[in-house]
Amino acid sequence: MAMIKVNSVSKLYRTSKIETMALDNVNFSIEKGEFVSIMGPSGCGKSTLLNIVGLLDRPTSGTVEIAGKTAAGMGDRALAAFRNASIGFIFQNFHLIPSLSVADNVELPLTYRSGIGGRERSAKVAEVLERVGLSHRMNHFPSQLSGGQCQRVAIARAIIGNPDIILADEPTGNLDSRMSAEIMDILKSLNEEGRTILMVTHNEAQAELTHRVMRFFDGRQIS
Repeated sequence: MAMIKVNSVSKLYRTSKIETMALDNVNFSIEKGEFVSIMGPSGCGKSTLLNIVGLLDRPTSGTVEIAGKTAAGMGDRALAAFRNASIGFIFQNFHLIPSLSVADNVELPLTYRSGIGGRERSAKVAEVLERVGLSHRMNHFPSQLSGGQCQRVAIARAIIGNPDIILADEPTGNLDSRMSAEIMDILKSLNEEGRTILMVTHNEAQAELTHRVMRFFDGRQIS
């Protein structure tokens, strides 16, 4: 089963003076349980593609299917609910909220779901923080954590809703080699449990740990 299917997707950005084709007729399919990496030089459209696959942005043309469902025609509220249930996001810069504790940052995606009470949310927070080795830090704030710890919090937040798909945009880009290896170990473990992962990276060694590599140049998929 194709968990992600990208059909003839293009993305054109226009200003009053210039047009930029960020993605040009991209087509690919990712099966359930695959771990796929995206590589290419800066500005080749990798992050744009991840935003479109993650339903954070809409293509200028073409369609994206997630688990057989297309986002075309979905309103903003339906799109947000579908995204919240199906996709977990991990970003290079963590995107944690500084004023919230670790536990509150991790819990955040569940607050947008109906039918989950406070006690159940707290139990899920404790479970995923234990999974990433940070249960002892749940009452700390992001400013009190190392970069590697912040990224583990971000992973916990990404998986707390038990999504089928994880999208990771340079998840080790701001980390040293030891922390990077720890994050990759967590991602590989999540993939072994059946989650489909699509990861943008500049690191060839990390890309070799995934099932396959898609390479982009100037908005086009070249391999």
